[in-house]
Amino acid sequence: MSDDSFDLVIIGAGPGGYVCALRAAQLGLKTACIDKRGEPGGTCLNVGCIPSKALLHASEVFAQAQHAGDMGIKLGSVKLDLEKMMAYKQSGIDGNTQGVSFLLKKNKVEEIKGAATLTAPGKVDVALLDGGTRQLSAKNIVIATGSEVTPLPGIEIDEERIVSSMGALSFDAVPKHLAIVGAGIIGLELGSVWRRLGAEVTVVEFLDRITPGVDADLAKNFQRVLKKQGIKFMLGKKVTGAKALKASAKLTLAPASGDGEEETLTADRVLISIGRRPHTQGLGLEAVGVVRDSAGRIETDAHFKTNIDGIYALGDVISGPMLAHKAEDEGVALAEHLAGKPSHVNYDVIPGVIYTAPEVAWVGKSEEELKDAGTEYKVGKFPFTANGRAKVNGTTDGFVKILADAHTDKVLGVHILGAQAGDMIAEAAVAMEFSASAEDIARTCHAHPTLTEAVKEAALAVDGRALHM
Repeated sequence: MSDDSFDLVIIGAGPGGYVCALRAAQLGLKTACIDKRGEPGGTCLNVGCIPSKALLHASEVFAQAQHAGDMGIKLGSVKLDLEKMMAYKQSGIDGNTQGVSFLLKKNKVEEIKGAATLTAPGKVDVALLDGGTRQLSAKNIVIATGSEVTPLPGIEIDEERIVSSMGALSFDAVPKHLAIVGAGIIGLELGSVWRRLGAEVTVVEFLDRITPGVDADLAKNFQRVLKKQGIKFMLGKKVTGAKALKASAKLTLAPASGDGEEETLTADRVLISIGRRPHTQGLGLEAVGVVRDSAGRIETDAHFKTNIDGIYALGDVISGPMLAHKAEDEGVALAEHLAGKPSHVNYDVIPGVIYTAPEVAWVGKSEEELKDAGTEYKVGKFPFTANGRAKVNGTTDGFVKILADAHTDKVLGVHILGAQAGDMIAEAAVAMEFSASAEDIARTCHAHPTLTEAVKEAALAVDGRALHM
């Protein structure tokens, strides 16, 4: 096999792509992973998950320091050094991307930096970042190019006054007023960062609720907590125009229903955060004949194969939630399938997390989904106000809610609003992966005092026997 001939070529080095490459290499496949960014990790490590979590953590520590006196810790005046905070964020990015490069090299995956184009089944041309081209051949090709920001028609993102999530990760000063278009996960996470650092934050949403797709009960209580933190909401509003000015930006809004007068909203910065779309342009898909659906997603079968033999796709470019961990699981499953091993992704047990403070996390079905399906279910709910550890930590906002089948007691969904919800949801995911009942969780001994006791109490509450409520 020549230097430009591989068992597997992966286009995209984000979580789905690089994990697929690592697993394929472990299984003995000669593998190359191509990415045009210059650093591996995709959107997630470079301008998404990792930098946003760095700022979420740093801003939360800043907010905690301002209130440390409540616990008898005297710090004096707490000041923000935004430039140093941004350097802290970058150090986290660098550490993670360098770690991925190390893993690729350790597993003998060839990391190729350049823009890839499919020229035929089994053929990929790469325009190298440092100049020149390479023509690769492969038994199989995987498209794992992720997603990009969904634009708002008629509005130009200049990354100065009107920004995408990427621009909102790198402000050179805290805005006096940040307007966010879209009350989804990314907008609310970034809004909470800048609110904690001192900005006035106003969220504009077309729907009459925040976080569409999240259990309505959870979303309602989450909005109440965010309002208590000072974030303002303008729901049921559509943006009809946006104009960047010298020192501000102006939004024109109208009722989403179409009835009523227009109004304006002026802010120092405007973040457009209405979702993400598959990044499939410029890959040569049309020339090769790879089929996409009406939303631009690549169509695949149960084993991630496209309509063209030898070409596969995974992650944000195919159907399903646009989540890094979903892409990673698909990467492992696809690598194992190509190596002739059994593989599987359980799409019913993929957790979702919003990394605000408190966090929001869920796995499985919402109440709305169960009602729509006509499924009879029971609800067990336990508030963190009744949890001993939450009380002493001062983190009593939120609750754990467990939805179980009314007849079999099988856990169908778990929804958590509270501190460390993103970690606690793992217990629920493991339980559901093994088809646990609420009784199984209730009978499992949980350490005291921990926040996870609320999960046990919610499971007990399914049968009406919570002990501390």
